[in-house]
Amino acid sequence: MKIAVVTSYFPKSTRVYDGNSAVQTLKHLQSRAEIEVFCPIATYPRIRRFAPPAYRPEDPNFRPPHFTTTYVSYPAIAGLSRAINGRTLTARILPLLRAAKPDLILNYWLYPDGYAAVASARKLSVPSIVCAIGSDLRARNDAVTKRLVRQTMRRADAVITVSEELRKVALDEGIAPAKVSTILNGCDHNIFHPGDRAEARRELGISQDSKVILFVGSLLETKGLRELIEAFRQLPNTSLAIVGQGPFEAHLKDRDGVLLAGRQDANGVARWMRACDVFCLPSYSEGCPNVVVEALSCGRPVVATNVGGIPELVNESCGILVPPRDAGKLRAGLESALARSWPTGSMFTRSWEDVANETFALCQRVLEH
Repeated sequence: MKIAVVTSYFPKSTRVYDGNSAVQTLKHLQSRAEIEVFCPIATYPRIRRFAPPAYRPEDPNFRPPHFTTTYVSYPAIAGLSRAINGRTLTARILPLLRAAKPDLILNYWLYPDGYAAVASARKLSVPSIVCAIGSDLRARNDAVTKRLVRQTMRRADAVITVSEELRKVALDEGIAPAKVSTILNGCDHNIFHPGDRAEARRELGISQDSKVILFVGSLLETKGLRELIEAFRQLPNTSLAIVGQGPFEAHLKDRDGVLLAGRQDANGVARWMRACDVFCLPSYSEGCPNVVVEALSCGRPVVATNVGGIPELVNESCGILVPPRDAGKLRAGLESALARSWPTGSMFTRSWEDVANETFALCQRVLEH
């Protein structure tokens, strides 16, 4: 089976850690099918008001390891071109897909990538599968994008969601239940596994005596970082370690007890998870967050908001759920988690190979029908 993958949720020259769940799934899928990746790159004018904040052009010659990849540039204007980005990308990517001659087109990220994937599949008379990973389905800010996302899912042969909560969102959009499958994310247990907390702290040079709360992710206000800082300030003898980069970083610098570790590779993230006492993700919105899965795999309890697919991962045996945007409830949850004894073994056993197996089985069913 030859599968063409159309997704911007993938490593790029300026964001080499993008698309972890897609990358991990496709690595294992390659043992079952021939995979070729086509990664769209929106290119914006140099005039600042026509480009997103902090826009940096990508290098189209960048090549990540493990995959045959083509980066496909298409012109865009921030906000103004959204309604036609799908059609513009289709015109750019269709000749490349025609030359690749895939048996099936698989997509991660619904618009404009999924739109172009489905439109191209129809022109090539091959089936298409689109995957909603979270904000591409839930956080659509305008009526035009909502309509085009709905159209993409309706025209695809199958839809994957990474949580049951996202599946319900898709069904609410009128997508036929038989067409929508939930495939939860997995974890690389060779990297994310329980380990000695004291040893991890020695390697990182942090105190053995302090309680450590860990956050990993993009440093955005919508990740609940404002509430996390407010909650953390009220916890004595506690440090807050933050792994990641983003615009909210300026609000985190020079705060007592806050350790800014910057962006880390998977091994670095795993080391911080083994060093912490509690992992915290107070996001306003999530799909099936990899960082929660990874923390549980490292045997660390999770305090997180009860949004998106998080309640499908976290229950009273492995963590505490709190409402979003509530610093008081977050503080109480963290205080309770730090005071409680938790299991020391891995609390999540699903692997990326499991995800690839389920994805491949769906591809086979779609091709058969």
